[in-house]
Amino acid sequence: MISVQDFQDLKVQTLKHYWGYDSFRDSQEDIINAVISGKDTLALLPTGAGKSLCYQLPALILEGTCLVISPLLALMKDQVYQLKNNGIEAEYLSSELDDFDAETIFNRCKNGLTKLLYISPERLTNRTFLQNIEEIQISFIAVDEAHCISEWGQDFRPSYQNIKNFRSHLNKIPVLALTATATPKVLEEIQAKLNLKNATIFQKSFRRTNISIISDKIADKYQRVLELMKYNNSSGIIYVRSRKEAEELTKFLQRNQIQNVDFFHAGLPLKEKNAKQKLWISSQNNVLISTNAFGMGIDKDQVRFVIHFSPAQSLENYYQEIGRSGRDGYDAFAYLLWNEQELTNFDQILNNQIPSKREFQNIITYLYSTFQVAEYDLPENVFQLHIQYIQNFTKTSLAKIRNVLNFLHNQEFIFYNTNKSLSSLELKITPDQLDLLPKNDAYFIEILLRTFSGLTTHKVMFSELTLSKKIDSDPHLIKERLKEVQRKGYLEYIDGALSSVKFLKARDDRNFSGAYWNLFEQIQKNKLQKWEEMKFFVQDSEYCKMKLILSYFGEKNAKNCGKCSACEKQKSNVFGRNIAVEIVQILQEKPSNVEEIAIKLNYFEKETILENLIFLLDSGKVKMLNFRTYSLNYEQ
Repeated sequence: MISVQDFQDLKVQTLKHYWGYDSFRDSQEDIINAVISGKDTLALLPTGAGKSLCYQLPALILEGTCLVISPLLALMKDQVYQLKNNGIEAEYLSSELDDFDAETIFNRCKNGLTKLLYISPERLTNRTFLQNIEEIQISFIAVDEAHCISEWGQDFRPSYQNIKNFRSHLNKIPVLALTATATPKVLEEIQAKLNLKNATIFQKSFRRTNISIISDKIADKYQRVLELMKYNNSSGIIYVRSRKEAEELTKFLQRNQIQNVDFFHAGLPLKEKNAKQKLWISSQNNVLISTNAFGMGIDKDQVRFVIHFSPAQSLENYYQEIGRSGRDGYDAFAYLLWNEQELTNFDQILNNQIPSKREFQNIITYLYSTFQVAEYDLPENVFQLHIQYIQNFTKTSLAKIRNVLNFLHNQEFIFYNTNKSLSSLELKITPDQLDLLPKNDAYFIEILLRTFSGLTTHKVMFSELTLSKKIDSDPHLIKERLKEVQRKGYLEYIDGALSSVKFLKARDDRNFSGAYWNLFEQIQKNKLQKWEEMKFFVQDSEYCKMKLILSYFGEKNAKNCGKCSACEKQKSNVFGRNIAVEIVQILQEKPSNVEEIAIKLNYFEKETILENLIFLLDSGKVKMLNFRTYSLNYEQ
């Protein structure tokens, strides 16, 4: 039996070898000890507290494979990619993998080579998975984003309810449940629905003492971001609502001589994503303008600011996103830009995304009818999906269609792929049948067989551009030829540049008009409620911003942070903070504009600064050098 000291040394050595750290953060070590001792454990750790390490490190120490249950494929991919870069054997199973790839992964687990296996909760009911898992030694189960099990959480996933039943078939396998955002009500539900026995609970306060939250009501957001960027020479993230907005804001800043910015969103090719992510992580002052696709699983200590170009959809999302700043413990700023018109627009957008029951059913009916899926059938094929065709058929807005498709994807009724990826080819005939085909078709397929060695045995991923160079042909012509051969039934071709859909559950019309519609409706109500709570947070100017967040997550009787925009306003009102005197002190150093003054006053409200500047101008203590810059009036 290993001694206590040897065990301690092993943990520290593992931490140093794979992650490069000399010591654990906060409650990390206590959580790891609980997991290794075989206890059911619940850890509520805010974003940036290093919750992934709490299951990744024990997975390396314990015998067998850690089963990690995660709701997001993108997060699984990020985690596996990072682990492999650190020299750790990790894999993920997803609906986009073919049987050949899945079998390879299962065999590696059976042989004890894979230490962490990431799966979606839906896979827990998959027959092939259940058969294979019996031959795999499971060290423990890590349930990431455990709040998804709660009907009151922001990302409710019914499939998380499968975990409880799955556990009952395993002999006393311990569970570690992790979440970064959960209200007290959600925490209770996690314990009950995961059937955690005498769980050891670790709960860290949500308070981040080093983050100043600045709420800025402003009409011209582009100009405000430009002002902030001019005087910020540090690394940060700017969150926007759409891919288009990310690209347009980047171009605007670059046109105005801000060069350390780039955009990031889910629509980028994987290679480009990885390159931008790597550059941002390694740089000291690079800024990424991104949708909420960026940040999952990303750990960088030296992020000095996060700007929300628009409010987040919920307080959970907002807290997670601002939590990506100041992880090194040094001061960081969270800017929230908003205006009343924008909030009204978001109200309308949210409501316009919600289809009626009839529209919901029409969208689903189209999917099944256009791909000829009969009641209780489950086709194996991947189908090319043109969302405009659904719109033409259903006479429903794109927003409503995307909402329904995302719901079906999140609940794993379908795998809906909107990201650009490699295309795929799968042969539907045997090589000895080539002689029976028309000469031109046989010749074309022979070229494919010579080009792709594995085409006779499994699905092959490829690039049309690369293929075009090999056979000296135009990529567009190759696509058309592949489609033509597909129509004849000789192969299955999926164009990676277009959206695609794969059905994961058999067609069930009765449930889609009953239980599934009720679930969809409940999710939409939760979404609207979350937005109302976020909207109050945005509009309120009386209460401490950090205190509002803490109260939302169940931390009552919390003290004011003393550094958010609401607290700064209170200081000036209650304690009589003399802003005019502070402005004079700043101008004694050098002439400055309003933005520079605001920054030196810890981003104090510009309206109040301007009021004080007018007072100082009227009294003759300050003069204007030009229409933007102020200096002391020494001639007075």
